[in-house]
Amino acid sequence: MQRDKNIFQCRERVVSMVRNQSQGMDADAMEQFMQAAIQEARQGLSEGGIPIGSILVIDGTIVGRGHNRRIQKGSAVLHAEMDCLENAGRLGYHDYRRAILFSTLSPCDMCSGAVLLYKIPTVVIGENQTFQGPEDYLRSRGVELVILNDGECIRMMKDFIAGNPKLWNEDIGEE
Repeated sequence: MQRDKNIFQCRERVVSMVRNQSQGMDADAMEQFMQAAIQEARQGLSEGGIPIGSILVIDGTIVGRGHNRRIQKGSAVLHAEMDCLENAGRLGYHDYRRAILFSTLSPCDMCSGAVLLYKIPTVVIGENQTFQGPEDYLRSRGVELVILNDGECIRMMKDFIAGNPKLWNEDIGEE
């Protein structure tokens, strides 16, 4: 009961925050954005990769989508957030300042660095129970984090980690 109440309060906070950044955004739109990130995570898993997805939203419009493609592309850097930013293309300084990055998992050091580099003010995180990036550092640098701890995001990662511990540890730089 308390967990459901916390999730509801967290989602309401996201809606309020998103309304402040994007005219006309409602709770349904916010939920659709996280669902789009989850769909990216599912796509990555179906391709044989790690199920992490991300989208970039500016003024209520998805401008970039991505999923972890390290395995599929043999890449050292194609985490979901990096793939998303790459797919969004070259954006202007003011575009990033109006952006919200949605990710199904707490961003790692590398992806958090990209958030700081482009000064993306808000990151909505699907879950941080299976992995937690440098969230306190992001907050200390003025980035607003909203942690949803979405059940589907948690289940996807727990299932993947249980079935693929070696790949997971490689992805996060662990032995």
